[in-house]
Amino acid sequence: MLNRQVFLHPRDQLLDSIERIYQYRMTTTSGGNLSLHDTRDDIWITPARVDKGSLTRDDMVCLRHDGAVEGRHPPSSELPFHQQIYAARPDLRAIVHAHPVALVAFSICRLAPNTCLLHQARRVCGEVGFAPYALPGSQQLGKNIAAQFAAGHNCVMLENHGVVVAGRDMSEAFQRFETLEFTAKTIIKATALGKLRYLDDQQLALPPQGALKLAEFYRPMPTSGENELRRNLRDFVRRGYRQRLFISTEGTFSARVDADKFLITPYQIDRARIDIDDLVLVSHSQREADRWPSRATLIHQAVYDRYPEIQSIVNGYPVNATAFSVTPTQLESRTIPESYLFLRDVQRVPFGLQFSAPEQVAAAVSPTRPIALLENDGVLVLGRTVLDAFDRLEVLESTAEALVNGRALGPVTPMNEAVIAELLAHFCPNESHE
Repeated sequence: MLNRQVFLHPRDQLLDSIERIYQYRMTTTSGGNLSLHDTRDDIWITPARVDKGSLTRDDMVCLRHDGAVEGRHPPSSELPFHQQIYAARPDLRAIVHAHPVALVAFSICRLAPNTCLLHQARRVCGEVGFAPYALPGSQQLGKNIAAQFAAGHNCVMLENHGVVVAGRDMSEAFQRFETLEFTAKTIIKATALGKLRYLDDQQLALPPQGALKLAEFYRPMPTSGENELRRNLRDFVRRGYRQRLFISTEGTFSARVDADKFLITPYQIDRARIDIDDLVLVSHSQREADRWPSRATLIHQAVYDRYPEIQSIVNGYPVNATAFSVTPTQLESRTIPESYLFLRDVQRVPFGLQFSAPEQVAAAVSPTRPIALLENDGVLVLGRTVLDAFDRLEVLESTAEALVNGRALGPVTPMNEAVIAELLAHFCPNESHE
């Protein structure tokens, strides 16, 4: 897929990424630094001692390959380790260093997140390295970090300091950084719930769904109804990212166009940047020509084939609900009336079925069982409209967070069977209850 960031000036790439990192509280006003090694062998880097919340493109500093420094501020004091990483790994062209809370927690405990928790995290981040402490800004710190990158790591924890992540471009570096922080948060949340389940080598080797092998068709001109649906779906995908229900590398949303067609988010496009022309039309189990739908496409197709009344489906990765997916702990939806009416009894799908048996995944859910935890792979949510699916995803995450927080206070007391029967009789009198 085309990386649109390559058409941005290095100043704008740095500004775009640092704004996202600061906006989502993955660094502080004074913490962290980003750099780019451009095609002219110049290094562009964020400045020292400038508020991360008010940076502009003109604040970025350029170190020319001949040694000249251009900019109205001095470069970040951490410049030495950026230079040493680029020297050790010429394939890497972008670096993110920051102090996101979950990764700092690992840093001060002298631990690195185990990315075998999630299939996608392992693919995106790989095995995480660990660099021993040295004075910030020192040549020794640069040597410690560069040695870990030279050993093949793309993500490196810094003892009592934070994390450094690198990629072939800024988009890849940011996605690794965000995915690693999400993994760290999930581990911390899940630790409060019970024993974590990590994926073994055989599970990690499972191939993704075969949606990319779907036959192609050449689509006709879209109708006004399809275009309106594209806009609606695009807006909810972006909102889902802002609400932290997706991350840049994870999250799929689809909606029916008619009985035989649906739109779905694309493969390997940043969820915060998806636009209406990125969405892929799937018709009669074929994808539109030269477009690459989400790897979850076959699951969505199976659900739509099984349940004509379902109009929209989401694969979400909200951190608290995902924490339940990596432990055997039940996500108890019988907490408050709204939660139960929206979620019903949450199902659980064993890991691996999402790759090999989409029909079995579809059978695990239904219009009256609209939520499933996909073990070590987030959640699946069904809706009768795009808004209905999104609303359920939000309620699911709010319920999961309340359950995680409640464990710090004492035993959770779910609503009893009599209360549940009363709710269903009052709010769903015509529904066949399973």
